Amino acid sequence: MTYTGKSVNRGIIGAGIVAALVAAATPAWAALSASPDVLPGFNGTVLAVAYSGNTLYAGGDFTSVVVKGKTIARSRLAAVDARTGELLSWAPSADGRVKALAVSGSAVYAAGDFGAVSGQTRDSLAKLDAVTGAVGSFEHSVSGRPYALAAGSGRLYVGGAITAVDGQTRTRLAAFSLGRGDLDSTWKPAVDDQVETIAATTGRIYVGGKFHKVNSTSGYDRLVALEPAKGSVVTGFKPKASVITYAITAAPDGVYTAHGGQGGKANAYSAGGTLKWTATFDGDAQAIASYGNTVYVGGHFDRACKSARTGDHGVCLDGSNSRIKLAALAPADGKLQSWTANGNGIEGVLAMATTSSFGAMAAGGAFTTINGKSVKRLAQFS
Repeated sequence: MTYTGKSVNRGIIGAGIVAALVAAATPAWAALSASPDVLPGFNGTVLAVAYSGNTLYAGGDFTSVVVKGKTIARSRLAAVDARTGELLSWAPSADGRVKALAVSGSAVYAAGDFGAVSGQTRDSLAKLDAVTGAVGSFEHSVSGRPYALAAGSGRLYVGGAITAVDGQTRTRLAAFSLGRGDLDSTWKPAVDDQVETIAATTGRIYVGGKFHKVNSTSGYDRLVALEPAKGSVVTGFKPKASVITYAITAAPDGVYTAHGGQGGKANAYSAGGTLKWTATFDGDAQAIASYGNTVYVGGHFDRACKSARTGDHGVCLDGSNSRIKLAALAPADGKLQSWTANGNGIEGVLAMATTSSFGAMAAGGAFTTINGKSVKRLAQFS
């Protein structure tokens, strides 16, 4: 379930890209409509979404967008006015897949399988002006493949299948100074298998993926919290996730995660790592976002199971409710909500983000319809 190769487009990923998924719950936020807003359509998969104010950034495999029947070139990076749905002039051009996005101040950071952006050499990582799209001076040599980004605590955190940065060993995780742009010499935790997702909060950096050991220590399977400055394990958070973690979002009331497995799962944990609830689906949960009093889940599932029991290919054994690629859960107990925005296709939803600027949730993926209406690979609910 992970994209491989810096210059070839093959494979399917559970959306591990999630720097933009960390959202603070705000009681004043109104409930989101299940009818998507009118946005441009994309001709290829949207793998990453991130908000900054009223702007929604998208990254992926696409090479053009369609606005009112007109095709406009956009090479794997694009931006939309989230309030009006208008395609913006922001148009840096990547020569390979963009897998992750993170926004910090006036900068948009991108990670993926590219070797150049707007004609300038950039090995898998790039810094872009949030308004003009100009390529910044942030330039590093990356061995391996980055899959996830998060910005916080003065750093840009990167995870994936990386083995070195600028010739210095980094074992699937690395960090850079947001101010100077240089590789952080202190933050260098090591995990023993692939990182799929990172989420940054004030006191913790949550990391999820396939790994079992962190800093050579067992017991932090697939989900761990790290200290933002030193990279040491936060020992008070030890959830021991039973299956691969594809996405994480942190909110004041807990930590929410999306998982694969036999079927798929969405989990809720306390700040101490105690499992509060699990929601089960008949396919991988690949993205997750917290908005007000709702937790939204995206993936390639078609059914929300009524129990945790699943059979061959993840089929729900004790009954189910139709929820195709998107579902909404109650944060207190994981109960399935009536909000229904059914997508289509196989891969489904791969990335999600929320914004408190005006109240909205974005979903990117490989779908082409929502509730039977044409919505090509990028949807917004407000």
